[in-house]
Amino acid sequence: MEHPVRQPARRPAARAALAAGALLLAAALAGCSGSDDSGDADGRQAAPSASPSPSASSTPGTGPYPDYVALGDSYTAAPGVPESDGDDGCLRSTVNYPHLVAADLGSALDDVSCSGADSTALVGVQTSSTNKLVPAQFDALNDGTDLVTVGMGGNDFGLFASVFSGCVSRAQKDPQGSPCSDAGRTKALAGLKQIEDRLEAVYAGVRDRAPKAVIVAVGYPMVVPASGTCPDRLPLATGDYPFVREVNEGLNDAVRTAAKKAGVLYADVAKATEGHDVCATEPWINGVQNAPGKAIPLHPFAEEQKAAAAAVLAVLPKGAKA
Repeated sequence: MEHPVRQPARRPAARAALAAGALLLAAALAGCSGSDDSGDADGRQAAPSASPSPSASSTPGTGPYPDYVALGDSYTAAPGVPESDGDDGCLRSTVNYPHLVAADLGSALDDVSCSGADSTALVGVQTSSTNKLVPAQFDALNDGTDLVTVGMGGNDFGLFASVFSGCVSRAQKDPQGSPCSDAGRTKALAGLKQIEDRLEAVYAGVRDRAPKAVIVAVGYPMVVPASGTCPDRLPLATGDYPFVREVNEGLNDAVRTAAKKAGVLYADVAKATEGHDVCATEPWINGVQNAPGKAIPLHPFAEEQKAAAAAVLAVLPKGAKA
């Protein structure tokens, strides 16, 4: 099994960002203003009914999980969801799912998630999108940590970059075919097994550093529909939609299986966001367009973060720590 502590310090985050090529990444980072816009662009609906709401009696540090640490990549950080903190280049939203979970539980939160992170950023210094050095995320863990969520895996071994940036690029030459699947399906599926092994080691590493904590592995939403296409929002070749969907499902299978092997909880975000992929009538994931004050390209809107928070809360032992 590959253990993440053996990995070198990670490469710059921008190289592994979930964006369709350099142009989309630039647009994504440019769109991370904290400005608010309450309009419903792209048919997005209001918050899901299962979303948690902060308890008026919850005081940080007094709930069943007083000290909560959130580890993760951009699907945890939620860049562009207002307000986003751009000081260190990690682009964490103040209303991402860790903040919503902490508010509901009355936990003191240390959110060290960072856009562009892969699992090597847990143990090594990460260079953020603004070329700032970000400490290893594992540094936030200690014997007093009560709850840890881990939203990681999509950037490992270049998975997101290959199936989004790479597939969009190939689609330009063969829009009606399946050029990305033809060229990279075998490699992508093999990479999912590597991600599973690495995540199992990640969860063991969390346990080593926070032995009393309840640990939740957080899955990813379904970005790609089960059927149909939407080239204006997700410009893949027609025949590559099933392949990218397969990778999306495979990533969640890797997170779920690694969590089971490591004996940690699993929050099923795909199930919680079903029917709200990029192509949906009411998408909770942004397409390739920029949406200032809402989300950067190919990243979650606020609605998805509320659903992710509900998924995390649903698997936690009730009352007090297990």
